[in-house]
Amino acid sequence: MHGNVWEWCWDWWSECTDDPVTDPQGPSTGERRVLRGGSWGSGPRFCRSAFRYLLLPGFRVNLVGFRLVLDAGG
Repeated sequence: MHGNVWEWCWDWWSECTDDPVTDPQGPSTGERRVLRGGSWGSGPRFCRSAFRYLLLPGFRVNLVGFRLVLDAGG
């Protein structure tokens, strides 16, 4: 997740709060999705999973990818 491509997240963008939270879900709707992890074209401060960025869902560029997830609990 770090430094290969920015990774699209399912979460809609919202500002972070100072309140301690575990696995925050964010809003249920929005205009922009969260990106994490930086890319090969990013500086070191962006190449970490804690760094969040936002883009419109239809945006396409070779620095952005996604990860497929399967619920193995079936």
